[in-house]
Parts: sequence; C-alpha cells; structure tokens
Amino acid sequence: MAEDITIARPYAEAAFQVADTGGTRAKWSQALATMASVAAHPEMRAAIGNPNITADQLYGLFASLCGDVLTAQVQNFVRVLIANGRLALLPEIRDTYEELKNEREGVVEAHIMAAFPLDDAQLASLVADLEKRFKRKVSPQVGVDKELIGGVRVQVGDEVIDGTMRGKLGAMAAALKR
Repeated sequence: MAEDITIARPYAEAAFQVADTGGTRAKWSQALATMASVAAHPEMRAAIGNPNITADQLYGLFASLCGDVLTAQVQNFVRVLIANGRLALLPEIRDTYEELKNEREGVVEAHIMAAFPLDDAQLASLVADLEKRFKRKVSPQVGVDKELIGGVRVQVGDEVIDGTMRGKLGAMAAALKR
C-alpha cells in the first residue's frame, strides 16, 4: 500500500543515515531483513496488534525472535518503532532501506524470471550484459516460471526486457491482428 511506504520512508531514511554514517550499511541490511521476516510472521502480526501486550512485552518477544542481530542502535530503532506503532511496517522499511543502500552503492536490482533454472555461467553472462546496459552493478533476484516457455524476462526498476518465447508469441499474435 502506498500509504505504508510513505509512512515507512522516514524510518528507512533514519536507519540508512545511521548506517551510512557509521559504515554499517551491510549490518543494518542484515538486521532489517531478519526483523522484517519476524514482523511479517502471522503470529508476530497478531502480537503487534494485540492491545493487551505492553510495549516492553512486545519488545522482549520481538528481540528474542530476532536473535543477535540487534545491536544497541538497532535496539533503539526497534523501541522507537514500537513506541510509534510502526513495528508492522518493517518489511516496507527494509525495502526502502535497500533502495537507498543500492543507490548509494551504485547497485541496481534486477528481477530475472527464466523458463528454466539458469546455471552459474548463464547467470554471470546475463548479469555482465545487464551491467553494460545499465552502467551499474547488478544484484540479480532469480526465479523460475515454467509458463514462459523459453527465454528470460528481466525487470530493472520500471524497465522490462522480455526475451521470453511467450512474449515473442504474444507480440506476433498482436502484429497478426493488425
């Protein structure tokens, strides 16, 4: 939801500023990923929305589930989120933080869907081609979709590169209808 992202942005920016200043972007990234998965769990969501659980009890439960990723700064961040009723926004905060981190590091995220699993050599070649095209380091997120018939579909930001058989067949069908 756009509203959640709007609310999450200042928290992500604050976390990024602390991490960037302290040179701990990777540690914060790991901590936010862990915390986001804990906060997204249905049972944790129920606890977050339970008015009978105090802020201290919620913090204790959340911290125990997150393990040792909670440094002193991250603990303070969690307490602020709990105090402001924003703990459930951790997945959105993590996503926005990762966007800020990638932008700072000159990295672009590429969502790659292939008809069949890509081996290491194919993926490396595809990533190299994408890095040339976008003139940035590429962080691939790879998935498999058997319905594509063959080829790959790559999404980088708003740009989609459809090299799938399904996409080509669809384009041919549209051209024949004209």
